This record gives sequence, structure tokens and C-alpha cells, in this order.
Amino acid sequence: MTQIRTNILTTPINFVPNDADASGRSFGEDEIRMLREVLERGVLISQYGKVVPRLENAFAAWCDVPHCTAVSSGTAALHTAIAAVDPQPGDEFISSPITDMGAIMPVFYQGAIPIFADVDPITCNVTAETIAARISSRTKAIIVTHLFGLPCDMDPIMALAKKHGIMVIEDAAQGFGATYKGRKVGTIGDVGCFSLQQGKHITCGEGGFVVTRDAELARFMKLYHDKGWGFGDAQPDHEFLGLNYRMTELQGAVAMAQLPKLDEFVAKRRELAARLTQRLSRIDGIICPPDHEDCTHVYWRYSIRVVEPLTAADLDRMSNALRSIGARTAPRYTQKLAFEYGFIKNRKMFGNSGFPFNAHTRSRGAELMYDRSRYPGAVNGLDHLLCIGWNERYDESVVDLIATTILRSLKGDLQ
Repeated sequence: MTQIRTNILTTPINFVPNDADASGRSFGEDEIRMLREVLERGVLISQYGKVVPRLENAFAAWCDVPHCTAVSSGTAALHTAIAAVDPQPGDEFISSPITDMGAIMPVFYQGAIPIFADVDPITCNVTAETIAARISSRTKAIIVTHLFGLPCDMDPIMALAKKHGIMVIEDAAQGFGATYKGRKVGTIGDVGCFSLQQGKHITCGEGGFVVTRDAELARFMKLYHDKGWGFGDAQPDHEFLGLNYRMTELQGAVAMAQLPKLDEFVAKRRELAARLTQRLSRIDGIICPPDHEDCTHVYWRYSIRVVEPLTAADLDRMSNALRSIGARTAPRYTQKLAFEYGFIKNRKMFGNSGFPFNAHTRSRGAELMYDRSRYPGAVNGLDHLLCIGWNERYDESVVDLIATTILRSLKGDLQ
């Protein structure tokens, strides 16, 4: 029998744990035990399983909301939430131009149009002011992305949504445990979406959650992720068009073992981020990510803003130096704005139909501003951004190595 070993981290002086492999992930006997129980039971589908329903209840309790559905990915979570808004063809969802395509492709799949709001260049988050400029009579919902684990300023956004009678979907894929004025992100809007992808705060490889306080939305999303099927109903039927976004019991087993560790992981990320901030904040030209009592950051990535007197060459120099010690970096993060990806630029969707951009679906809609010159905040934000990988397997020596590497890349050996 092959013995399965857990990853016990040792940190050489020139090595940074990577969340793309075992060095930066915390799997152990709990995950193995849960997987073994599922395999021995032989029920791998969540419809008849025991683990995924337990996981849904546990995550709902962690969020302090009544309803949670576990799904197969973070993209599935967002698609399920977007479908629950029930848009007509050509209706609009306002989103950030700095976001994963998992928040944009589902909009198109529902026959709707993404409308992009500019961002604050310091936080790279959308604001109520930038969103307000993009609302039209076709706006159905706002998708709020808490980028890198930093909460958006939610009170003004929620007030704006209420004024216009539109829904708010929180993309909290990077925001497990982040709080805004004492409330966890993902629980402030109408629906919250979370991701369990490999590099998130906790993981089962792929997977996700949708959470809500609204029983009607919860019912729709529960059906939608199971092909519109009323599983468990007295007379079930496929009530509407849906997809199979069910989480498997195997995914659920790993996630169930990870969930009790989540608060510890978040606390450690925050503690070590504070140490790096203390080391870097004295460097002229580096702006560290904001974090305060009303808006707690959970550091999916540690992102710094590089400004004068430092230059773009300094940003690249820091990135290359960090990569030499094994740290994951993303200079300028996505580099492209969301609408600059090929499938949007070239309308590579739904054959050659032009849907959903057809004239007859676009009446009364907002202007399509798919041009980076219209997004000065987003362009400025990306141009000065360096994202540094972050995970719970870091310790003080890793953080000090990162800080020293940055300092050396800029000013020579300061030790």
C-alpha cells in the first residue's frame, strides 16, 4: 500500500512556499480521513451524499446566513448568482474591468451585457461613484469584486443599489473572512459568491459557494445548480433551464476538512502581512495595501503600489528578484482590462449571431465603453501594481526574506 504523506513545511533561506503545490497548501490527516470515509461509503454524488450537505450548513453558519449551496467552482457560483437575477436578453450587469473572466463569461451565457465601472486606482476596487455613472434602465445587478481580499466600500454601493432597485452580487472569491464594518464580505449584498480553487484561502482544487439571506433566491440557486431539478420535491420536475454545477462528495470532503482551519489561515495571513507592511512602509515609492478596523484585508495576494520616485523598471526589478526566490508575483496583475480579452473584442460567442450585442436587444442600454481610454483609474491602478503571492504556510522568516529581497533589488544589500 502506498503511504500518503502530509506536507510538513521546512523553509530554506532561499525558498518561498507556493500555493500551486504542497509547499503552500495545508493538507493533512483530516483531509485524508474525510476522503477515505467518502470512498468507503461509495457515494460520490452530493445529491445522495452526506458530506456536501454538512459543508453547506457549516459554511452558512460561518457566514451567519441561512442559505448556502455548494457548487463545482467559483465560476459556477457566479453563474448561479447571475442566473438568479433572471435577466432578459440585453439586460446589463455592472462589473469591474479588473476581474477574472469567471465573473464576466456567465453574464454573456445568460444573454446579458457586462457594463464596466472604473475603479479607484489605489484600491483597484469599484466605488459607488464609478458604478452610478454606468447605471441605465437596463441595469439588473452590480457585481462587486473584493479584489485581493480588500473589501469595497459597501454602504454607499448598497444605498445606490437600493435607490435604483437593483441587486448586488458580491464576488468574494478572494475575500474569505474579510470584513466591512464588522460584516463578512459576501453577506452584505443579495448574494455572495466564494471560490475554493487551488490558490484561495481554503481549497478543494475547484469548488465554490453561493450564500444568501433570501429564501426565494436560495430556492432558485439550489435548483439552478442541479439542472433546474427539484430534488427532494414531492413531484420534481426540471422547472427551468439550468446546468449541472453540483459539487462532488470528494470535493466536499476536502473542503469540509479545510473549513475549520479557515479562521486560523486568515489570521496568519493578516499577521504576516502586517509584518511585511512594517518592513516596506519606510520605502519611498511603495504604497502598502490599506487595512483598518472598518475594512479588514485578508490578503489573497499582497499587492503593493509602486509610484515615484520608483519607476516601472523598479517594479519589474522587484518582481524578477522575488521570482528568483520562488515567490509568485504578478506585475500589473492581469495587465489587460476585462473587455480586452479576445472573446469579447472579437465577439467569439454564440456562433456568428452577434448575440447579445444585437441592436434589438440593446435598446435603452448604457454606452458600451470597451476602450481602455475610458478607464483611467483601472489603467493607472494596473500600471503601478505588483501582486505578491501569499499563503498560510509563510512564517516570519519567509516574510523577512521577501522584504529583504525587495530592498536589495532597489538599493543593494541593506543588511
